[in-house]
Amino acid sequence: MISPRHTRAAGRPPRVVVVSPPFHSHAQPLSVLAGALEKAGARVRFASAPSFAPMAAGVGVGFEPLTVTRNANTGVARSTRQGAREAERLEEFLGSTRKGAVAALLAQARHRGEDLLSDPERVMAELRALHERLAPDWYVVDQLSYPVTLALHCLGLPFATFCPGHPTYVPHRSDAFFGVPYAWPRAIRPAAGALAELRRAARANDVAFTERFAEVARAHDAPVDPPGRAFALTSRRAVVFNYPRFPWLPEHASTGAEFLYGGHCVPAAEPDPGEEWEAVVRRLRSAARRVVLIALGTFLSARSDVLDLLVRGVLSGVPDAAVVVAAGDSAPALARLSGPRVHVARVVPQRWLLRRVDVMVHHGGNNSFTECVASGTPALVLPFSSDQFSIAHDAERARLATCLDPSRPDPGEVGRAVRELLSRPPGGMSRWTRELRDLGPDWIAGRLLRAMGRRDDVGEPLPSCAGG
Repeated sequence: MISPRHTRAAGRPPRVVVVSPPFHSHAQPLSVLAGALEKAGARVRFASAPSFAPMAAGVGVGFEPLTVTRNANTGVARSTRQGAREAERLEEFLGSTRKGAVAALLAQARHRGEDLLSDPERVMAELRALHERLAPDWYVVDQLSYPVTLALHCLGLPFATFCPGHPTYVPHRSDAFFGVPYAWPRAIRPAAGALAELRRAARANDVAFTERFAEVARAHDAPVDPPGRAFALTSRRAVVFNYPRFPWLPEHASTGAEFLYGGHCVPAAEPDPGEEWEAVVRRLRSAARRVVLIALGTFLSARSDVLDLLVRGVLSGVPDAAVVVAAGDSAPALARLSGPRVHVARVVPQRWLLRRVDVMVHHGGNNSFTECVASGTPALVLPFSSDQFSIAHDAERARLATCLDPSRPDPGEVGRAVRELLSRPPGGMSRWTRELRDLGPDWIAGRLLRAMGRRDDVGEPLPSCAGG
């Protein structure tokens, strides 16, 4: 445990370190939150892999180099420089997505230890050194950065948890396991035997992670409560869900923490990407009455076969629509599709485009889903892995999207689904876009500052505490 070296003087802005794993889809919302905390009066530093330093500069906060996992994704997963084993796991995962939902989730379960808890001792040493150097008042940590959460717990340092995905990433009861969707969209119904196999793999991971957490805590003689169930270890002060508070979501057991459903992490103002993108939108609008954005995220853009099918489905099924495709490393292979009604790009300014397109086709990632709701953009969702099935279920139940199974793609079905979304927007969109209007990063920042400041707002030394 680290004893506090400082007393926070009354009126001094809190010093906060926001820790992100080296994944673009995680660093993006966390950097937006870091900027919102700075704007709300904190003094913030963003800690992540060196390649994410520009994100910190973009939101006006300081940067600290800190790599919490060997896995990485700086924007397009396949072209990110990483070790041979990490690249091998990525290719195995991409291959599994061709076999359906449970195959993809089982591949992720096999990789979980290497992906999410590869070197907790090194992370703890680096965090200890960072804390001795910067002496922040508290931290914000990505919930999937398990070695960081474990280190902060063992060192007795105050932190808030940021859940970057579906709220059930934090298990809500003893028989709920990380990596098993709490619900499925109508188009995807795995067989009972396959689901039983997935639950066995997830339960084994739950036991292994929990044993590893306890082993690390014992090795460091941490004078705090045992970490307990690894996947459920979160802050006892504040847990932020980057997600809407749908009424059917499972309730989490009370730990004394405030559960903050922030809705989204879309900034109030989006930087203009420049005249080049303005010209792209003008050109497509001159060729077609509607524009559809297709983006499957920074990992799944490698599924060029699905991207190709989606483009063909929209073009044939909706004759008055044009398409923007975020193709990642698949861009060269899909360049043949480019034309008056199709723009293929390696990366796209997604949040900016969502205010200028009519429909988005995406994979059910948390960022894409919440950004669509915040902007009022109807969506066609094709979930492949992770929490995407749970998100697709919620999108469907909230009447925000239509969902299809990407393991059985059909161009005609895609065209019909997009055509229906264009002619009859989902019935829940206006309600939930309105619900999210007063939430977002500024709301989260204000609530976090209050929740985390309760115990030190009168200049008292920050107490040591178990689990944040």
